[in-house]
Amino acid sequence: MKKSFVGWVLFLVVGLALLAGSFAAEARTIKIGIIGPMNFVQGKGHWNGALMAADEINAKGGVQVGKEKMKIELVKADSNEFLNVTDATNAMERLVTSDKVDFIVGGFRTEAVLAMQDIAMESKKIFMSCGAAHPELCLRVAKDYNRYKYFFRITPYNSNYLVRASFAHVAYVGGILKKELNLPMIKVAIVAEKAAWVDPMIEAAKGVIPKMGMEVVGVWRPSQVATDVTAELSAIQKSGANLIFTVFSSSVGIPFARQAGELKIPAVQVGINVEAQKDGFMEATKGMGNYVFTTNTYARGVEANELSKPFMDTYVKRFNETPTYTADTYTAIIYALVPAIEAQGTLDVDKLVAYMENREFMTPSGKIKYMKDADGKPIHDPTWGPGYLTGIGTQWQDGKMVGVWPNKWKADANAPEVTYKGIVPYKLPPWMKK
Repeated sequence: MKKSFVGWVLFLVVGLALLAGSFAAEARTIKIGIIGPMNFVQGKGHWNGALMAADEINAKGGVQVGKEKMKIELVKADSNEFLNVTDATNAMERLVTSDKVDFIVGGFRTEAVLAMQDIAMESKKIFMSCGAAHPELCLRVAKDYNRYKYFFRITPYNSNYLVRASFAHVAYVGGILKKELNLPMIKVAIVAEKAAWVDPMIEAAKGVIPKMGMEVVGVWRPSQVATDVTAELSAIQKSGANLIFTVFSSSVGIPFARQAGELKIPAVQVGINVEAQKDGFMEATKGMGNYVFTTNTYARGVEANELSKPFMDTYVKRFNETPTYTADTYTAIIYALVPAIEAQGTLDVDKLVAYMENREFMTPSGKIKYMKDADGKPIHDPTWGPGYLTGIGTQWQDGKMVGVWPNKWKADANAPEVTYKGIVPYKLPPWMKK
């Protein structure tokens, strides 16, 4: 009896130990915080892209970390950063202190990301930004490498290059205006939301557009969440502008396009309008969004490389919508973070940083190669241009978003000509031809 009892005790102890070990093994996950304005399209893109990446990796058994397989666990954090920077910093604090995430992906509004960046850096968390464009975020890496080396920008390329891409779009459409309407001088109105990331773009635009043989007739700065922009549009109409250079990352892009259509402003819209990157743009603008041109990252039927179509097909099938560029949280996890972890066989952030900053890798939107500053210091900012990230230009035509740029584009006289598969010709609005 005594031997039997001891045997049962040993059996239970071993069983419980094995069970505890099993639970411990299951608990071994890589926790990735996904932070963004989750009640807006930009944050929804953050979450959708990350969710698709995590499910894809976990379906294959997880991430190979040395001899161990680890699943990915996502932690959603609503930054509410469009409305309140303090909410964003609180959300980041929770990810770091309460949720104890291993890595962080997301962020959108520069003012908020600058603050969130400091919190992540204090905790030595790799933070991959998928939305904020201000150059300062990455210039900090070169200025104070030991503190900021854990920050990487995944998307978009910084606002200096965003404006260069936008100028290429303005030149492209301006050339069509001149040719088809026989206009001797294109008059350009600059309309940009009140946000820090936009400031360097406006100064560049005021200097470069005249050098392109066009006239700047004025600059307007509505709130990024404005719901009525009729005053700005009336002033633009009086200015005689033929082309409106837009710089919108937030919801103001919807009322601007809708009210421009209602007022029948005789000027084409070209530039950045993140709201025009989403499938619901035509409905949101009550059908007035036709012919709006925006800098973009993805469009159905457009292929920057061999990875574009598989990503687009899977995303559209799962979420029934075209991804905005903030869905490149998928890129951050699938193509940047996980390959680094598997190559180094560790979650040690210093080893991962050393690997990530020197690596070139292809993504669905182009090749990422991190730049260095004039002194050769890493800045963890993606390269822009032919062969790397270029973005695309999309236009709404007959209620559908189509890719219209790059179309036989050359960045300079010595650069290769670039046209992506699936690009179609730009269309002038019919009222511009009358």
